[in-house]
Parts: sequence; structure tokens; C-alpha cells
Amino acid sequence: MSKTVENYHRIRALIPHHVMLLAVSKNHGVEKIQELYAEGQRDFGENKVQELLEKAEQLPKDIRWHLIGHLQRNKVRALLPVVSLIHSLDSERLFDELLKEAIRMDLQISVLVQVRIAAEETKFGMPAADVLPFIQSLFPKAKGRLKLKGLMGMGSFVTDSKQIHAEFSMLQQLFQRVKATPGYEDIQILSMGMSQDWPLAVELGSTCVRIGSDIFGMR
Repeated sequence: MSKTVENYHRIRALIPHHVMLLAVSKNHGVEKIQELYAEGQRDFGENKVQELLEKAEQLPKDIRWHLIGHLQRNKVRALLPVVSLIHSLDSERLFDELLKEAIRMDLQISVLVQVRIAAEETKFGMPAADVLPFIQSLFPKAKGRLKLKGLMGMGSFVTDSKQIHAEFSMLQQLFQRVKATPGYEDIQILSMGMSQDWPLAVELGSTCVRIGSDIFGMR
């Protein structure tokens, strides 16, 4: 058994069954993805559209590809036929581009709204205060072409567990407010937690953890 497969089964055994394990395969070759595929893993996350497309071309077609990195509008057209879930909807301009291309291609696209919960200025995502107005004003005009599945956020890359706890708690509370909004009661995905902080994220209500280095190793 390879180290990748060993790591995968160790982490899979620790994560509750109701929580999706998203294997973040960015910067790793198709051979490692194929190893996990053989173990039953189907959800893989990539940061860059081009890398996702290249891997999707080489790997089994029933893999569910997740775009977890920042999405540029000029990459939307190439991405939509392949992607299962976009985690990084964070602006009205991107919403409009996704909707335009979904209509043109006659597709239904699943998305998460990315919320900026971390202290670092480099993190993408919209401010928490803007999320509900954004959802309520834009999604009705999508008429089912863009399906809101939930929220995504990245905690600060720090060792201060109290800070991360506060950030994840804020996102979980926002998620509950969205679920309490008429028309959005069925959203299910709260995507928060990565290799360094996923146990805390699960404790605070995450339903999807994005784990890369703890499975694949550093690259």
C-alpha cells in the first residue's frame, strides 16, 4: 500500500460519514489520483482551471471535479462542461458570466458562495455582510441554471485555534441564516477545513473538508 493510499484511509476513518472528503489534488500527478480512485474516492479538488481540464481529460469520467481556487471569468466557458461544483463564486460579475454560459450551453451549474472569513488580505471571497443580499438579489434570476449548494470559507493560516474557531463559527452561523431564508432551506454544503484545521471545522459543522497535503504529501 502506497503512502498516499495509507494516508487516505487513515483520514477517511477519522471523518464522519456525513462529511464529504474532498481530496485536493492540485500539483499532484494523475497517478496519485488514480490510486485514490481505485480506493473509491470520486471527489477531487483543483485550484487552477487548466490543471483541472488536463487531468479530467486523462482520468475516468465519473470523477467529480471541484474548482476550489479563484475563478477568472475568461476560464468559465472551458470549465463548465467538466466541473461538478464551483466553490469560489465571489462576485456579481462572475455570477453573470456563469449564468450567461450556463444558458448558452444548456447546463445546470452547482456553486458555493465563497465568504472571506480569514484575516489575511490575500484571501478571496465576499464579506460576510454581503452574502445574504447577494444571494437574495441574484439567484432568483438564475431560474435554476445556477444552483446554490452552500458556502465555502478558508480560515486564517495561523496556529491560534481561538481565531480559527471564531472564523469557522461565524461562517457556520451565516450558513444557518442562509438555510433559514425562504427558498434556500435545502442547501447542504458548508465547505470549510483543510489539512491543518479540518477537525475543528468538522466540530463546528463543516460538511465538506478539503484535504491535500495530509493525503498526497507536500509538493
